[in-house]
Amino acid sequence: MKDKFNREINYARISVTDRCNLRCRYCMPECGVKKLSHADILTLEEILRVSKLFSRLGVKKFRITGGEPLLRRNLPSLIRDMKKISGIEQINLTTNGVLLKNLAPELISAGLDGINLSLDTFDEKNFANLTRRRLFSHVLEGFQALLKQNFKNLKINCVPLRGVNENELLKLANLARNNFIKVRFIELMPIGCAWESGLRGIPTAEIFSTLERNFGKLLPVYDKNPLKGPAKYFKLPNFIGEIGFIDAMEHKFCGNCNRIRLTAEGFLKTCLSFDLGLDVKKLLRSDANDDEISEKIREVVYNKPREHFFNDVNKFHDSRLMNQVGG
Repeated sequence: MKDKFNREINYARISVTDRCNLRCRYCMPECGVKKLSHADILTLEEILRVSKLFSRLGVKKFRITGGEPLLRRNLPSLIRDMKKISGIEQINLTTNGVLLKNLAPELISAGLDGINLSLDTFDEKNFANLTRRRLFSHVLEGFQALLKQNFKNLKINCVPLRGVNENELLKLANLARNNFIKVRFIELMPIGCAWESGLRGIPTAEIFSTLERNFGKLLPVYDKNPLKGPAKYFKLPNFIGEIGFIDAMEHKFCGNCNRIRLTAEGFLKTCLSFDLGLDVKKLLRSDANDDEISEKIREVVYNKPREHFFNDVNKFHDSRLMNQVGG
């Protein structure tokens, strides 16, 4: 499946819930957001159906997101069914880790290929301040559970924030020294309520320089896998794992974008920046057959925007919070 700019779209991020058990300052207001009713979100059967249609159209990789996806009941069962879809090569999941300790064995047994753990701080007080919840011990236990099981595809996602966790970035990067994990530093995006909360990101170049001063030269890791995401990875001397950077604002990588997003309420977004796409839920709950829905998806993906316009205040942007657009 290609868009009009000849980009191969082979990666779909699928949100299974808008709910979350944290209230991270850059993602959600303290009071939270109005939850979708059960009838408003896609059923597991509907998610599975649209996943099969994505596969028919050339999608080979799924990432399960939220909100916090581990809040969705019977998620391991869904992953097990998705793994059976012909043509699907990878199913990964992004989680805040609060419920990971108890669910990790079942997720791995279901065939989950990779887990991205969102972790911005290793300081318990800092965690409570940033997430507005005192659940750091739960996240740490989930992280340790994955290490004990020798899970081979674990990534740590960290959003560097000025005056919040900048003194911990070296400690977080050091997790990759003795573990086969990838620690990724992700640029703060202008989505959600980060700016309203007074949060500011740290430029990638600054983080890069800090790491090199303390750990040695960062050497690029080249990966030609067509299913890879936007992160650029590097090796450090004496490190088993890798360091990654995702900086959509500083170094726009739209020209290589290979993804689409399906929200929990069944809206297919072709670009994170815009409220453009297709109401797939409406089609799924009509009398439209698979061929008709597939053709609608193909048409919308073909018209995927060339690039995001987060840096242009005069452009229209999707005003929904990150938990509402699927991370």
